[in-house]
Amino acid sequence: MRLDVFLTAGELAGADCTGRVVAVIDVLRASTTIVTALANGARAVVPFADADELMTRARQFERGDVRLAGERRMLPIEGFDLGNSPAQFTTDAVGGMTVLMTTTNGTRALVGAQGAVDVVVAAYVNLSVVTAMLRTALRGGTDVVIACAGQDGHYALEDAACAGRYVRMVTRRLSGVAMNDAAHSCALLARNYGDEIGTVFLDSAHGRALADAGFREDLALCAAVDAYPIVPVFTERQITKLGIDRER
Repeated sequence: MRLDVFLTAGELAGADCTGRVVAVIDVLRASTTIVTALANGARAVVPFADADELMTRARQFERGDVRLAGERRMLPIEGFDLGNSPAQFTTDAVGGMTVLMTTTNGTRALVGAQGAVDVVVAAYVNLSVVTAMLRTALRGGTDVVIACAGQDGHYALEDAACAGRYVRMVTRRLSGVAMNDAAHSCALLARNYGDEIGTVFLDSAHGRALADAGFREDLALCAAVDAYPIVPVFTERQITKLGIDRER
């Protein structure tokens, strides 16, 4: 059994994903927003690395069936229906819709996770259910990767702390799990912070930048542990929730 953490999307190569379950974390905010959208009735979320590709794909849909969502440098993209604030992704806004989404870091990390057995979207808001899935994978002999999106190609404290929380929970009472140095480091970081997720966010450069830009409410939403028992799975170019209507 093996569990590895990669601290930025750029560190993750195809060979690191092949044959493994990959959990992608961009806790501030893309991962949280995707989980929220699916919990509030979105049919699917389709991630894109850039806005131009998204707009090209959008032409294949009836305009009334989709919502265009995304941000650059934290702010909503001009002309899009939604930004990247989980508060916007209400049932009224996304219920029954396919959400086409592009963000600075998170959607790029998702698109880059190629060759995995499963790619799941992980955050604090779906901590326990994703943990259960990752533990099941390890027990069944499938190695696990936790991929942090990072911030503009660099280490992001908030993603590393969230990854560490997963490492600690996934490996609890499981013997024989080999881990890379990043996994050990993230676990120590998470142990240091404990349940003080709000402190993690305000200690992080990106968390402070979001608060300064007027998105302080988003920090609280992203810190809501187990708010949604949703496992979003990325396959066949779209993210849908694992459940009654979507079997693994």
